[in-house]
Amino acid sequence: MKVAVVGGGVIGSAIAYYLQKDGAEVVLLERGEIGGEASSAAAGMLIAPIEDTGNDSFDALREASLVLYPDVIREIQERSGVDVEYKMPGMIRTAHTEELAEELREACHRPGFEWVEGRALQDLEPGLATNVIGAAYCAADADLNPGALTRAFAGAAAALGADVRKYTIVTGFETTGGRITEVSTDVGDVKCDAVVLAAGAWTEVIGMRLDAGIATPPMRGQMISLRSDVPLHAVWGEDGYLVPKPGGLVFAGATVENAGFDKTTTADAIDGLRRMAVGLVPALRDAEMVSAWAGLRPGSADGLPVIGALPGRENAYVATGHFRNGVLLAPITGDLVADLVLTGQRDERLRAFGVERFG
Repeated sequence: MKVAVVGGGVIGSAIAYYLQKDGAEVVLLERGEIGGEASSAAAGMLIAPIEDTGNDSFDALREASLVLYPDVIREIQERSGVDVEYKMPGMIRTAHTEELAEELREACHRPGFEWVEGRALQDLEPGLATNVIGAAYCAADADLNPGALTRAFAGAAAALGADVRKYTIVTGFETTGGRITEVSTDVGDVKCDAVVLAAGAWTEVIGMRLDAGIATPPMRGQMISLRSDVPLHAVWGEDGYLVPKPGGLVFAGATVENAGFDKTTTADAIDGLRRMAVGLVPALRDAEMVSAWAGLRPGSADGLPVIGALPGRENAYVATGHFRNGVLLAPITGDLVADLVLTGQRDERLRAFGVERFG
């Protein structure tokens, strides 16, 4: 089966990898660089869910994807030769109020978490602000370079035989009845037996050519990087997070803004991120700001991923709307979408995320 995957972000690249590994002939179509949009702009945290989102299916999907990561990282690094910079600094979730402290203490009944306060917390993370009451700590929380992860997925797919095409803009689709037979691009047409739309915030625009009617509003997230050797762990506060990165950098993020397809950074957001960072780790007050950037995360009508068959089309599928969970959910999305495309059978774990829920 020849499958065209539209979108070379972390979700599209993961789908391409799993499809090719499972025996499909994949053509991955990306309008720019692989991982050049939201995937490269993310912080790349792989953190065990501590809070219930209120949606059991979503919580289960996040946990299932996290379990897949150690093996898939080994696979794609070996096949692609790309180092995804995976490390396990651990994550500290801080509480500045007694109310939040009580919530986090209760949440620490989950495996892998422990409540830390007082001298033990200062020993664990000496740079924390003194007004932090305590923190939930998970030593197994990890992070990686999300742009490198995306390139590793695409590179591993290519190593297995996938045709990865950068700077290729999808301009339309040829259909016969309810089936898509060809994807039209600005550099030639691609015949196919199935199509997966996985273009992040741009999925809605591309899907209009198929009357898909899927809303994927771009949600801008601004971040900054600071030059510092603190904190030692990733730190998640009530207003944002800090993630230590290789080369003596600390990422501070991130805003959530409905600003359309505008990726510019703003002075107000940068000032807010600096205040958040200093509020968590006061030593960052004098840290040099190295860079600032923004990415456009794909939203959805109800805030949950949109994954499944496209109604009215016999051989079209969609995987988008991952919002702030694209990196975390990439392995499970790739695995389950590949299975759906190749077998026609939907895994029960995807039932809550189907397009049909929007009517």
